[in-house]
Amino acid sequence: SIPVSEFVSITVDDVLGRSVKTLVNKLQRSGKYSVILNAEDMTSGIYFYRIKAGEFSETKKLTLIK
Repeated sequence: SIPVSEFVSITVDDVLGRSVKTLVNKLQRSGKYSVILNAEDMTSGIYFYRIKAGEFSETKKLTLIK
């Protein structure tokens, strides 16, 4: 959910900090959004996803099991 129009970036990084996927990288208007990660070309393991929107930034752990 984005309260005001802001530039939004959502990326997935591996444990070494290398960017694996960029899911969103654009200006988004205010509103609610959802994103689907297509992990077909990713291997099982630990990843981190980072969400940046204006001043907001959050990183969380993602465990992928195939």
